[in-house]
Amino acid sequence: MNDTDHQLLALLRDDARTSVTTLAQKLRVSRATVQNRIAKLEESGIIVGYTVRLKPEADIHRIRAWMNIAVDGNKAQAVVQALRGEPCVHTLHSTNGRWDILAELQAESLEQLNRVLGHIRTIQGISSTETSILLSTYKV
Repeated sequence: MNDTDHQLLALLRDDARTSVTTLAQKLRVSRATVQNRIAKLEESGIIVGYTVRLKPEADIHRIRAWMNIAVDGNKAQAVVQALRGEPCVHTLHSTNGRWDILAELQAESLEQLNRVLGHIRTIQGISSTETSILLSTYKV
């Protein structure tokens, strides 16, 4: 990937519905160049899909939380595999420091979140957890 690819990805992250013409103008390249680069990024698996982002207040019934997870020994892969099967686990991140895994959870109610937390804590290989409910998100 070169600088143009990185700039193109930044523009698409900001608004994936931006027209090819607008992208080409912003990047100062031809439309064909933008179309070819997008196709190559998709074919190589760098771009794996497009999505819709909602304003937090548009999805008022969803509860989001961050769960920090400490793992026993070398059981991180087994824990990640178990967490991938949990419908309320939205994203997983490996980290360094006190916690081994950071999981973003999404639930429809506090009761559902409580059930998910209880179930996750029973997964073999998890030694401890700490969960924080997400209250606000600010764009930087």
